[in-house]
Amino acid sequence: MERDQIPFSEVLDRLFSDRRAPVSLVYRLSDMSPEELVAFEARWAAEPAERRRVVARHMADISEENYVVDFSPILMRLLQDSSAEVRLAAVEGLWDTSNTGAVAPIIDLMEGDADMRVRAAAASCLGHFVLMCEWGQIQESISGRVVNALAQQYEADGTAENVRRASLESLGNSADSRVRGYIDDAYEHGDDVMQISAVYAMGRTSDSRWSPIVIQEMENPDEEMREEAARAAGHIGSSDAVEQLIALLEDDELPVQLAAVIALGQIGSDEAYEALEAILNDEDAFELHEAAEEAIEEVEWLNVDLDMKIFDWEDDSDEDFE
Repeated sequence: MERDQIPFSEVLDRLFSDRRAPVSLVYRLSDMSPEELVAFEARWAAEPAERRRVVARHMADISEENYVVDFSPILMRLLQDSSAEVRLAAVEGLWDTSNTGAVAPIIDLMEGDADMRVRAAAASCLGHFVLMCEWGQIQESISGRVVNALAQQYEADGTAENVRRASLESLGNSADSRVRGYIDDAYEHGDDVMQISAVYAMGRTSDSRWSPIVIQEMENPDEEMREEAARAAGHIGSSDAVEQLIALLEDDELPVQLAAVIALGQIGSDEAYEALEAILNDEDAFELHEAAEEAIEEVEWLNVDLDMKIFDWEDDSDEDFE
């Protein structure tokens, strides 16, 4: 019997009764009918916290890798689950949802959840809505509410460090006039981990004014800072960073090298392209080959030269346009 032909009642039985929840059947929880959602919720309420955690985590992990599935109707409900682990998975699974109905409950979790991991995850998730507004995909009023809530978390004296860091990182997506000051403050007066979040936010602004700091931090002794600085350079997209990014291709740490490869693909200059091609021709750099291939594809896509001469702009008749 094909998986899609398995009755939904059997799907639930196997998800909640088998010794291990079958990951393949979790996909059946995507795009459920109203009747299936009711049946799921009734079964969910009776399950122990550990099994709820396992199934919720499967949904979150699948959502991160698969852009076709849609668990958002379930995950929205799980934001109120009694288990912190389930709430954490639900927030992380909604990282790219376009459902603005998630804004209010996620803000509530950021501001008042008993678990600091959930609050930090909620702050991170809200950055997506800020970005959507900058892209013109949601109303500014929604973004304003999100930005103000994040700003309050960053400014409040009693905010836990992980929540404050996540708030700053999400604010990097915003054009709000306060953000530049927050980044300056975090970088100049924060501890090491807060400075890393400041560099992350610098990248999210895509503002070249931060390039000198980002380039400087690519020489930081701390591996995490070098990696974050490389990512930030890619988001900013300034060719000024290419020389230092190429130097990071020889870094002792693979994550730093990979971040540099991705950044070179995002910048896409001739020098960056040559460096990426050199990686593919270096057999000793096999761990970077896949990332380099993807980066080269991005460079080529960015540099597509559409020959506008194929259009006859002299004749604007409807027939020629069609």
